[in-house]
Order: sequence, then structure tokens, then C-alpha cells
Amino acid sequence: MPFFDFLSDNPRYAGKKLSINRLNKRHRFLIGQFAEDIKDARVLDLASHDGRWSYALSAAGAREVVGVEVRADQSAQFEAYPDSDLKSKVRFIHGDVYEQLPLLAADEEQFDVVAIYGLYYHVMDHYGLLNLCHQMRPKLIIIDSEFALAEEPVIRLAEEPTSSHLNSVAYTPDQAMAPVGIPSRSAMEVMARSLGYEVTWTDWNAVPPKSRGGLKSYYRQPPRWKRRETCALRPVGREATP
Repeated sequence: MPFFDFLSDNPRYAGKKLSINRLNKRHRFLIGQFAEDIKDARVLDLASHDGRWSYALSAAGAREVVGVEVRADQSAQFEAYPDSDLKSKVRFIHGDVYEQLPLLAADEEQFDVVAIYGLYYHVMDHYGLLNLCHQMRPKLIIIDSEFALAEEPVIRLAEEPTSSHLNSVAYTPDQAMAPVGIPSRSAMEVMARSLGYEVTWTDWNAVPPKSRGGLKSYYRQPPRWKRRETCALRPVGREATP
């Protein structure tokens, strides 16, 4: 049975068959291809939302999953998930990732895998976030994000409403629209390389055209200016442990 089918019984996903189907197809690339890395690993899940990917990481064999989520009402939804054994390996930290990661670093916390599923195109300080993740000394950083369709190493700015729980949080009180940055692939590579990581991009074209329902964001072409993609960052020329 496809992994996320359990959400069909969750009231929050009622009538959202296409969303569940999308999650199942993404699971192959965000979890399945990294199964060996995740097994027995300590995993940090940034912007963990309702904990669905934290749950999937636990099911993939992670030793422990720590989710960081600024919206406590979202992570509270995790309690409705069915398997208590899988849930027992997951805990959440409530707060902004830019505030919580320095605290984890100060406590000399270390994670084998850092998962950044969706967050990277809802922020402005991409390099700062990547450097904070680097301080966790991971062997693998997985990023699934929108990327600007530009050859140059650029970050394209946009705005999004803060009223949606899927978007950026407000930077100031009553801020209705927040600025966000969408990096290009080459910008991602420049940032990663400066911290000693090599970048490998997932080939989403491996999905047959007839099986791409719900995945259109991964196949946008110009004149659209951004496309969702997945990449893996691994340290080069050094051990990932202190």
C-alpha cells in the first residue's frame, strides 16, 4: 500500500485524494531514494508542518526524528496519526528555525540527515539557513524546493500571503505579505560548495508522463520562471562527524 494512504482516514485530508496521491509519488524521491541514509539515522526535519514527513522518516527506519515547526497548531495534528511506535521516535520543537537551530548548535546537537521539504523557497536568508544546518554536521541534507529557472546563480524575490499555513510566517505584526526568495540551481550549488558539499539533483523525468498526476510543479517549463526540484547535499573531503 502506498505510504501516505493512511491519511485517507484523517479528517484533515478528507476529499484530498489528489494531495495524498502527490505525497505518495514524492515519497519515492524524498524518502525512498535515501532509505540507506535514513536507516538508523538521527534526522532533523525543518518546517515539519503537521509531521507527515517526520512520520515517514520514522517509518523509513530513522533512529530519532526531531521536527522544528513554528506553528504549534500544525504539529499538534501529528497526534492523529495511527502508529504509536512510529510516533514514539518523533518529537517536535516549536519555534522559528533561525532561532532554534542556533540553540541546537550551542548544545552541540548532531544530526545525520537534515530534511528541508518545502521550506527553502519561503525564506530570505538561504545561506544562513544552510550554514545553520552545516553546524549540525550532517552526512546528508535533502532539499525539496521551488528553484528559479535561470542559468545564473541568482535568488529571485517574490511575495506571498502570510495568512496561509503553507507560506512564510509574518516578519512584523500584521504583515499580510512577506518577501521570499527562490534560488536558482546554480545559486544552490554555489552556496553548498562554499560549505564543502557536493550537490546531486534528482531526475524527476524518471517518472513516466502518464504517472505525473499531481506533480505538475516538478515539470514546469518557460515561460514559467520556477520549478520544483529535489537535491541532495553531501560533504566532500571531510568526515561529517566532529
